[in-house]
Amino acid sequence: MCTVIIRVPEAAGSSVQLLAVRDEDPARPWNPLGRWWPDQSGVVGVRDARAGGAWLAADPHTRRLAVLLNRADVSARPESELISRGGIVLDAVAGRAPQEAPATHGFNLVEVTPSGARVMSWDGATLQTTELSPGTHMLAHEDVDDPRTPRIARWLGDFRDAAPREGASWWQPWIDVLGRSAELPSRDDRAIIRDNRPHGYPTLSLLVCVAEVSATGIDVRYGELGEPGEWNSLELT
Repeated sequence: MCTVIIRVPEAAGSSVQLLAVRDEDPARPWNPLGRWWPDQSGVVGVRDARAGGAWLAADPHTRRLAVLLNRADVSARPESELISRGGIVLDAVAGRAPQEAPATHGFNLVEVTPSGARVMSWDGATLQTTELSPGTHMLAHEDVDDPRTPRIARWLGDFRDAAPREGASWWQPWIDVLGRSAELPSRDDRAIIRDNRPHGYPTLSLLVCVAEVSATGIDVRYGELGEPGEWNSLELT
């Protein structure tokens, strides 16, 4: 039940900006932002240490960034036929899109390039693509800007009102909204910094990444929460 905020600029040539909150089982090991894939030596990302794939990855050479969110699916395929979703992120930054029927559980894949962004969604039956229009969008485990998702219904307007700054620490207005959202209990359906265990998932919010993608390059920053599911002042480096 991760959360992504993304701003697609009105003006051509301006950067695409993204904030992503990762929810995962704290007992599932991961590697922080770094270069973990020798066969894609330029790629930087957050690695799932168990399966070897990425939650978020960026390739400064191709100026592509991707991040993956879990999504409920209707597939009846047995687990023995399914593969990890983390490879999809590495394929995406290499320019390889998911095929018609991915052999994975459901997902929302956010793909960012200097020219814009799109979301590819797989529910176990249908793979569809949503091109993101200029403006600020929010995504979790359902559709883009989906009012059925309580955190989107509550906080999308606040993120739209909090225009990123120019220059260094452009992300601070969004971090401020994230901090205000954490005044809600982490088990509240409207919370972004989350404890998903009451919903039957062993996942809590663990870390935050921000990224800026433009024709001149990619800048990605990373910060971990001091305690899973609990807000603290983040140092994004």
